Amino acid sequence: MAEPLIPEDFSVQPAVFVSPLKWHLAHTTWFWEQFVLLPFDEDYKVYNDDFAYLFNSYYNNLGKRVLRPDRGNMTRPGLGEVVQYRAHIDAAMQYLLQKELSQNLQNIIEVGLNHEQQHQELFIYDAKYILGHQSTFPAYGNAFMPINEKQEMAFIAFPEGIYEIGYEGKGFCFDNELDRHKTYLNGFEIADRLVTNGQYLEFINGGGYDDFNLWHDDGWHWKNNNHVSAPLYWHLIEGEWHEYDLNGLHRLNPDAPLKHISFYEAHAYAAYRGMRLPTEAEWEVASHSFNWGQVWEWTNSAYLPYPGFRTAPGALGEYNGKFMVNTMVLRGASIATPAGHSRPTYRNFFHPDMRWQYSGIRLAKTTR
Repeated sequence: MAEPLIPEDFSVQPAVFVSPLKWHLAHTTWFWEQFVLLPFDEDYKVYNDDFAYLFNSYYNNLGKRVLRPDRGNMTRPGLGEVVQYRAHIDAAMQYLLQKELSQNLQNIIEVGLNHEQQHQELFIYDAKYILGHQSTFPAYGNAFMPINEKQEMAFIAFPEGIYEIGYEGKGFCFDNELDRHKTYLNGFEIADRLVTNGQYLEFINGGGYDDFNLWHDDGWHWKNNNHVSAPLYWHLIEGEWHEYDLNGLHRLNPDAPLKHISFYEAHAYAAYRGMRLPTEAEWEVASHSFNWGQVWEWTNSAYLPYPGFRTAPGALGEYNGKFMVNTMVLRGASIATPAGHSRPTYRNFFHPDMRWQYSGIRLAKTTR
């Protein structure tokens, strides 16, 4: 994933929510050092005492850390030393994995693997933002490209009733997917395809960004304060819309699935169409009836704990639970999600103004 980039790409931080690519490489390495090697390998020797401070993300249990907006100020360590750090940790992990491991340690390693996959996806978000905000729109390569949504949109109906949601099985899941529980749903219909660029362009041309009746009040202020009038990476050039993707800047493809929009925009678009976003329970119940995985799909559900949710003790308990406020749930996966990392019960979450992630829209409506 890092190979198409040049060293200068790895240290910049063009926005507060973007982490330098070098930081992702170091932070995922730090995770293995702090959560696995130091507690479980008595032979392990710390690579650099400063790295525990430099590359902690948000784990208060593990001490002080560099504030997120300041990650781009770190020119030291350089990319070369971060790569050496990863090699040091890889060798230590290979040594540890030859030993007999307790079930508790195996579980932590499994969390670490999934944590690494999450940052692989974040790495792509940040790489795209770094490249896509340069004046020459440099290309990363022909990777992580969506497939067109050409068929006509149809709606799948589900009757009212009691359904079960949440993870069930013996494989891996995050703690926020537990416990499986019953939930009552009114009758609803959900679209069998995603909203496309062409459909969203109708919203723009129809004055959707200028009609306050379509927006949450918070979203209306966000749009106006940030002068938002189109999805992220859209550019109107000589009267024609273009979109930056990882293969460069090109004319907008009307049949491609819409991506890189905020929850606020998703809500406003659904209101423009006289519909709404599905709840996360509706999405999960219906997910077997449509194809998903091109973009994370905004739901109309706040990110809250399921009944029976329990916070794990220690630093790993900070992984999900403390973010269950002021964020909205997205479901599915995206073209940047690593293979094997997605499942119908996965609960992604972001603040409603965030749109640098691969996020899009699936419409829903209540059965009358």
